[in-house]
Amino acid sequence: MITPRQWHAAGSHFTYKTHQIFYRTEGKGETLVLIHEFPTSSWDWHKIWRQLAEKYRVIGFDMIGFGLSDKPRRYSYSIHDQANLFEALMNHLEITQCHLLVHDYGNTVAQEILARWEERKNETQALESRSFPIIKSICFLNGGLFPEMHRALLVQKLMKSPLGVLLTKFNNKARLKKSFEKLYGPKGIDDVEMDGFWETIQYQNGHRLFHKLIHYIEDRRQNRERWVGVLQQTSVPLRLINGPEDPVSGRHLADYYQQMIPNPDVVIINGAGHYPQNEAPEEVVKHYFEFRQKQH
Repeated sequence: MITPRQWHAAGSHFTYKTHQIFYRTEGKGETLVLIHEFPTSSWDWHKIWRQLAEKYRVIGFDMIGFGLSDKPRRYSYSIHDQANLFEALMNHLEITQCHLLVHDYGNTVAQEILARWEERKNETQALESRSFPIIKSICFLNGGLFPEMHRALLVQKLMKSPLGVLLTKFNNKARLKKSFEKLYGPKGIDDVEMDGFWETIQYQNGHRLFHKLIHYIEDRRQNRERWVGVLQQTSVPLRLINGPEDPVSGRHLADYYQQMIPNPDVVIINGAGHYPQNEAPEEVVKHYFEFRQKQH
């Protein structure tokens, strides 16, 4: 297993709005960008990273407020800003086209990215300046693609309430593990993985920022028409890989996706919960490779 320290040592940083943003890249071929979940980081992808990097140029990054990136306390965190950060990183690395593999919070960022791409792809000037990368495909893992289907845990509801700023003071590894245990399938989460999650979360006291970061739930509600609409209208290939044991965005989300999205491409990994890339990494890789093969 790649530890968070090894992950950090193999990465780099670039500057976004005076803040240092961590990213890691490896491999050759078409560019595949991985966008992580709340409240964790790009280390989420460590179990499938090497297999992906054998076929693609893989880029993982920690969004601002997460993982090994800066976590400013006085900052307005939003999905739109994280999409701006994605744009800045792509320009920094001179990426002109890419595929996306995304999870939960990352799903929502990807929906905004896709909406921007659909708006800009017919703009000759934007294409000539290569100011925004061509989005070639998106593969979603469990996540709140439809706000009306998001079944938030009690702790998420409380964190989003006025009590959130007080509750963050009591965040610790033991409390967080209880939440993760609810999200995982029957195999559960082991102590080594939980230690890794906690190491990246508590970097720069990130566990004290949950009440700010969780604003994404409201972003989803306010932008529902834009972000669901683009999934229904885009010609960019999409796939959903879903762990049905997830109480937040499991089987009910996959069923709803199949009702709402034209020609839906959905794969169910039985026994997996909210983190299929950690709970069933081999299956996620297999289904992702199949998805990409379909495009040739």
